[in-house]
Amino acid sequence: MSHDGVGIRAVLRSVAFLTAGALAASLLAGCGSDEEPSRPLAGQDIDLVARDKVAEGGTLKWAVDAVPETLNTFQADADAGTTRVAQAVLPSMFRLDATGRPVANPAYLESAKVIETEPRQVVLYKLNQQAVWSDGREIGAADFVAQWRALSGKDSAYWTARNAGYDRIEKIERGANDLQVRVTFSRPFADWKSLFSPLYPKDVMGTPDAFNDGARRKLDVTAGPFKVEKVDTATKDVVLTRNPRWWGKPAKLNEIVLHAVDRDKRAAALADGTVDLADIDSAEAERINLASRQGGTGTPLQGAGKTSAKKLRSWALAHGLDSDEVKAGQKKLRKAITRYLEEQENLHAFDVRKSLEPAYTQLALNGASGPLTDERVRQAIARAIDREELAKLVLTPLGLPAVPVGSHLALSGQADYVDNSGALGGVDTKEAAALLADAGWVLGGPVKEQNKTEKAAGAEAEKKKAEAEKKKAEAWKKKAEESDGGDDGEYIVGEDDKGSDDKGKHHESAEEKSEKGEKGEKGDEGGKHLSQDGKQYNGGQGGAPGAYAPKGTAAPAGAVTAPLAKDGKALALRFVLPSGPGSETLNSVAARIAAMLDKVGIRTTITKVSDESYFKDHVAAGDYDLALYSWPSSAFPATDARPIYAKPVPAADGSVNVEQNFTRVGTDQVDQLFDQAASTLDEDEARDLIRKADSRIWAAAGSIPLYQRPQLVGARKNLVNAGAFGFQTPVYEDMGFLKKGAKVSPSPSGS
Repeated sequence: MSHDGVGIRAVLRSVAFLTAGALAASLLAGCGSDEEPSRPLAGQDIDLVARDKVAEGGTLKWAVDAVPETLNTFQADADAGTTRVAQAVLPSMFRLDATGRPVANPAYLESAKVIETEPRQVVLYKLNQQAVWSDGREIGAADFVAQWRALSGKDSAYWTARNAGYDRIEKIERGANDLQVRVTFSRPFADWKSLFSPLYPKDVMGTPDAFNDGARRKLDVTAGPFKVEKVDTATKDVVLTRNPRWWGKPAKLNEIVLHAVDRDKRAAALADGTVDLADIDSAEAERINLASRQGGTGTPLQGAGKTSAKKLRSWALAHGLDSDEVKAGQKKLRKAITRYLEEQENLHAFDVRKSLEPAYTQLALNGASGPLTDERVRQAIARAIDREELAKLVLTPLGLPAVPVGSHLALSGQADYVDNSGALGGVDTKEAAALLADAGWVLGGPVKEQNKTEKAAGAEAEKKKAEAEKKKAEAWKKKAEESDGGDDGEYIVGEDDKGSDDKGKHHESAEEKSEKGEKGEKGDEGGKHLSQDGKQYNGGQGGAPGAYAPKGTAAPAGAVTAPLAKDGKALALRFVLPSGPGSETLNSVAARIAAMLDKVGIRTTITKVSDESYFKDHVAAGDYDLALYSWPSSAFPATDARPIYAKPVPAADGSVNVEQNFTRVGTDQVDQLFDQAASTLDEDEARDLIRKADSRIWAAAGSIPLYQRPQLVGARKNLVNAGAFGFQTPVYEDMGFLKKGAKVSPSPSGS
């Protein structure tokens, strides 16, 4: 998880990001002596310089998706902004370096290690003797105890989002002195390094009221290089200022202001000085690069009286101006172009820093109902998809390594990573066809219409819903027709182009959309779609509000001309996607996947729904056949990834508890391997178990990892030690602006 991405703006934010602990925690250390460790596919890009080249003072304005709903990372509505605040103001026992390897944080720890394994596992933390909370109290065992009790799961009065690991602690004691903390586990816990990162003061964790409500909008007691000055929902700011009691290397900046900016307004916010640093999509990155390369974009307004409206609109469309402004009158259009050119001039002061996020995008296959309950059908889909082609589609235009992700549980650079995709097999349409045939799907088989009895039985049940949605759907369709098409709605890949009543309007086929994406047209999956939310729209056209492409989109070239059928039914799948700003890359990927599946006779209906409830009401609710969303990689897959791949189990009320396994595909064997990996203290053995679990997840084909997500950041050119961090936990005290006359030359951070 957006990583985020993304960030998610509704329920299940903490699911997508696995909250702050997972992203800030360390990796299982070391690799087998006979094995060369993997490396990150792309390094960090932060304009790394030594501290003596960073100017004293200044304010860094940093874009976030929203003002955090809570500053408590262990609550369900924590998001990426929550994580960012916690990293800057709270202790974290471990953090990741630029290569994705764990390092003890010397500001808080002298050491931390397992000192006993029998009869119980015991970890001894030796704390930095200078480490104090902002109220002057020493950080110590009392804070560890309060956090353990709050997160152990034994007291339901604490509204916690997770308790993994804390539920295995038996007791916490003071060690030989106040600077030592002994943690004894009731059961072995391999991922012990994930705990107490971040660590909250006992003031927050000590009572349910303080935990549930006290830390939502303020943190009175902190222990980082910065402290929370204020959370201002009116100005959409979280203001962090220097902590006067910080004992480490002093922060270079006076302030960090986290300012909420919508994803599609980031370039404008950079240009007008609202922010200095922002995650951006590929279209905004191209604007910044264009400003640097050309010193502007050229203006069509010179000799404005002679410039036709048609040429102005053509120029505006080519440069990505808002479609409403392009369609407006010539006066409004000229004003929009003038504003755009002024922004381009201001974007000279910025550059694009790029890497790969510690998160990957996957194709999810809902195994709970329909044809995808058959493992052979899921495996056939996986064999029909060229993952390398999809990685190139997204990453090559950005100049990033286009290597498909080979693991569900780790990314290249992490100790647990190995490419296990061979457990399922590479792209092979012949093998895909054979699997489908074995499952009983016949190419060109008879497809019978629903009989009258079946129609009557279903008609009454759907009548009220259809009537309720009819007017809404008609209104949206009319709006779409008036705007000559659009991105929302539904189209079916693979049907003949007969019977279309679109009066000559052109609608793109899946292949045409794919070709556009391959050429690097604007759009980036971005943090906004790390894991999106969408609302159900099942009436009317069967899609979402917006424009509807006809149900007659021609099949892509080279596609199978007849669908697969079984028991009189065609093999047709519903591919659900978000439709809002930033979803262009996801839609290009989906169109390419649909074209690939069509070549083996699998039809897909692509349905685009609103961002607001895409994840909540479609993915999490199981209202889809195929979907695209992302998960962050975790340093501790045995703990953090288990609920994502756990076998769904019946609940007491008759429902099914899927935890975070939104594909509903799981096996007892995978669960057992996760449990074994979490309970062994032998790092090599744990790594082997994780890799075995990943191989079996591949074979079950509930989800198919595609590519590591691009990380594009717009940054003011003189801003250093900040940008596209990759795996690294940001070092907030080193961020700042380059001294006048100094030059960027990479050197060890913190020197």
